[in-house]
Amino acid sequence: MAGRRPVILVTRRLPEAVEARLVRDFEARLNPDDRTLSPEEIVAGAQGADGILTSAIDRLPAALVERLPTSVRIIATFSVGYEHIDLEAAPARGITVTNTPDVLTEATADVAILLLLAAARRAAEGMRLIRERRWIGWRPTQLMGLGLAGKNLGIVGMGRIGLAVARRARAFGLQIHYHNRTRLSPEREEGATYHETLETLLPLCPFLSLHCPATPATRHMINRATIELMPEEAVLVNTARGALVDDEALIAALRGGRLFAAGLDVFEGEPDLHPGYLQLDNVVLLPHIGSATRDARNAMGFRCLYNLDCFFAGKPVPDALT
Repeated sequence: MAGRRPVILVTRRLPEAVEARLVRDFEARLNPDDRTLSPEEIVAGAQGADGILTSAIDRLPAALVERLPTSVRIIATFSVGYEHIDLEAAPARGITVTNTPDVLTEATADVAILLLLAAARRAAEGMRLIRERRWIGWRPTQLMGLGLAGKNLGIVGMGRIGLAVARRARAFGLQIHYHNRTRLSPEREEGATYHETLETLLPLCPFLSLHCPATPATRHMINRATIELMPEEAVLVNTARGALVDDEALIAALRGGRLFAAGLDVFEGEPDLHPGYLQLDNVVLLPHIGSATRDARNAMGFRCLYNLDCFFAGKPVPDALT
């Protein structure tokens, strides 16, 4: 790289400060219109590029990775999740893949609690009542929701974000139960109750929050059978990945009253979410804003840049996945 700046294809518009640093230190091919690039456009844009800075909504399956020019040696994704990149095809082509752990933990945990409270207290219904000018005044039985204090919150996936949600939830008087691939140390559990299986966790948790990655093993882990294990009128929150939930099963449970409410920030096939959700009053819907704070998004961008800096300087890459 001596004598020239590395060329980086940037598939998405990024925060202003991040793009300014990209332009300063790299030969950056930006996407100012934030337009979704087709596979053909990604391949064409990567011609002569040394790396690609992509995001969770840009899919790089094996067929696309194999078409990338040999000049591409690193793919940095502006996300914690990396299921959108084929991690077998990339190293086979000698391509390093990096992600952005740690920096979006607090922001995403905040949104999980936001959805939990909004779903339990029927906030979306109340907002519609006000905005549509249908509110006729206070009533003793109006929009009665669910209290949190003294109840159990089940957390599926007790990684960084799950732990951050648990810390916040305790302040609302919730008792923490969790399911994880491995049990945490007593110090990290902080009194939480571990469950080896979903089958033992779900019946005890009137509130449930998902924080695990999307894998073949976790796809549609919330389905008709697992919903039946949950307490009557439970509340489900998902800020992880839409593929964890079988939409048809969840919509049927919400429509039929089997579940009290749901709070969703992610959807399978987003942005084309299942239209059935739009017909329900008892679901709070957000457009994948879990990490959407200025602090978190800037930190994600600079984490990508730090990985790129290390890679092109020949130093160990801190967040290398391959």
